[in-house]
Amino acid sequence: MASPPDTSKTTKLERYNSYIRRVNSTKLMAASSKLLFRATLLVALVLIFFFTLNYPPLSDNPHHVHTHPNFLSSAFYGSGASWEKQVRHSSTPRRPNGFSVLVTGAGGFVGTHCSLALKKRGDGVLGLDNFNDYYDPSLKRARQAMLSKHQIFIVEGDLNDAPLLSKLFDMVPFTHILHLAAQAGVRYAMQNPQSYVRSNIAGFVNLLEIAKAADPQPAIVWASSSSVYGLNTENPFSELHRTDQPASLYAATKKAGEEIAHTYNHIYGLSLTGLRFFTVYGPWGRPDMAYFFFTKDILQGKPITIYQTQDDKEVARDFTYIDDVVKGCLGALDTAEKSTGSGGKKRGPAQLRIYNLGNTSPVPVGRLVGILEGLLNVKAKKHVIKMPRNGDVPYTHANVSLAYRDFGYKPSTDLATGLRRFVKWYVSYYGIQTRVKKETLKRSDQLEESD
Repeated sequence: MASPPDTSKTTKLERYNSYIRRVNSTKLMAASSKLLFRATLLVALVLIFFFTLNYPPLSDNPHHVHTHPNFLSSAFYGSGASWEKQVRHSSTPRRPNGFSVLVTGAGGFVGTHCSLALKKRGDGVLGLDNFNDYYDPSLKRARQAMLSKHQIFIVEGDLNDAPLLSKLFDMVPFTHILHLAAQAGVRYAMQNPQSYVRSNIAGFVNLLEIAKAADPQPAIVWASSSSVYGLNTENPFSELHRTDQPASLYAATKKAGEEIAHTYNHIYGLSLTGLRFFTVYGPWGRPDMAYFFFTKDILQGKPITIYQTQDDKEVARDFTYIDDVVKGCLGALDTAEKSTGSGGKKRGPAQLRIYNLGNTSPVPVGRLVGILEGLLNVKAKKHVIKMPRNGDVPYTHANVSLAYRDFGYKPSTDLATGLRRFVKWYVSYYGIQTRVKKETLKRSDQLEESD
């Protein structure tokens, strides 16, 4: 009888192979775990790197203005065939000898209206805006959407992003720059002074640095402010009056801008025109302006604060309607002479101008409130106090004879008419028509038809 086969060697071999497989499997799992850990760590470090670059540290100041990231704006927005196509299409003029205009602050109040006016007449318009949160960004986004419907593209980026600006100037031979981007607001400068230096001075210098190196150099029209008159007591304010006594940091940065403009004109041959705006108001306006938040508070039944001077006089402003300011901006662009430099070198004397753009009719703030009460059909709850020392001035009054002489600037909208148009827009935009007299909207419609 045959003996059974010896399976001990086979069993041992199978056990050994199983052991080897387990060892290899364990090694593989360990190696995979290490690789996964390293990959996760690398991703985390990359994310931390991007986060650090693109988001500033949380400020102890609750009023800190957040802007969009510089790094991403140049790396992401400044590349791609679709992005470049939008930039070129938007900036290409549609009329013979039309301008190609870079409008900074295009998502802002004046920037939006000027962009639409330029596009309407056939100029090429490319916007630039960082969409910061100084006031409700959703209003800026709504303006952006409106511009987009008119084939106006806004590049989302910051004035201090030199690579992005260089990219735009490499792509587009801008004939003009309408520089309206700025950190606005007189009182806010006491809470966040750095934002004014960063935008109104550093940002302006960065833009001029790019413009001086362009070939050809563009002509530049830029927004100064009536605030530069500061403690001046002569009336009406003339471009010949002194502007060396600013009453706020905002005013000081705008005055610094005027001196910086003089320097770049003198050294590099840039054609520069500064416009001193006087309390611009109207549809799509800024929520931080008195006429805007008065309207909001009156409709909500909240008290409004009205300032008086230290000697019990009413505070008055030369309120200027947006359409009049737009005409002034376009007039300045149309009469701006070409820059004389090339590649950063001056070839001859260049144009340097400064103008007031106001309404020439100061109105007491109390009168403004009275007009709003009539339009809104609501009695305001007024809280009258002495004007604090926060940078505000008690009175503004523009002499615009120089702007009239040089480009026919002639404001034609009185405050009652302008506020009626603003209220019509306000109640429509915020969907509160039922709170306002129907007669208000009816009168506004009749007014628009007669214009």
